[in-house]
Amino acid sequence: MTATYTFDVFSTLDGYASYDSTGDWGGYWGKQGPEFLDRRLAQYSQDQRLVLGANTYREFVQALGSGTEGAKLHDPINTRMRNMPTTVVSTTLVGPLDWPDATLVPGDAVDVVARLKEESTVPLRSHGSLSMNRALMAAGLVDRIQVTIFPVITGRTGADPIFHGAADFDLELIESRTLDGHTQELIYRPTPHY
Repeated sequence: MTATYTFDVFSTLDGYASYDSTGDWGGYWGKQGPEFLDRRLAQYSQDQRLVLGANTYREFVQALGSGTEGAKLHDPINTRMRNMPTTVVSTTLVGPLDWPDATLVPGDAVDVVARLKEESTVPLRSHGSLSMNRALMAAGLVDRIQVTIFPVITGRTGADPIFHGAADFDLELIESRTLDGHTQELIYRPTPHY
């Protein structure tokens, strides 16, 4: 039996994962509410392994703090993410990583994640890591895509289009919910569209 792999990403309504330096939105585009925060903590409190690409790992260290300096953002979600068992897939990073319970695995993400899916006794979850997850989708390794859509359009400041350059997929909606009356969480099962 293989472990389930979830590509977890935050999005604007117009499909961006983040905003450029001219944006003044703040974390979660300033739209987080108690239901959203409780839901995220519950999802990340489950036994699972976090899988990150090198760029997202670097961003996390910058935003959340390294293993030796402690979390810069002292909230339960970020604390949990920092302390989860984590695999960082990279051809550019050199270990050891300054992040609690992180393992650096060099190589191609498709090979690494295929092996992780076979060996892991817990589900796998990746937050962000856009280019890595697009490659994993194309290889058929993503079991679920969880998109949390925040009620914003970042037409001028949007950066990192989530599915830019991705293959074509049909999506089966397997779960949906509205959080705090305005944020949508959608969980899909992707199937390549030929």
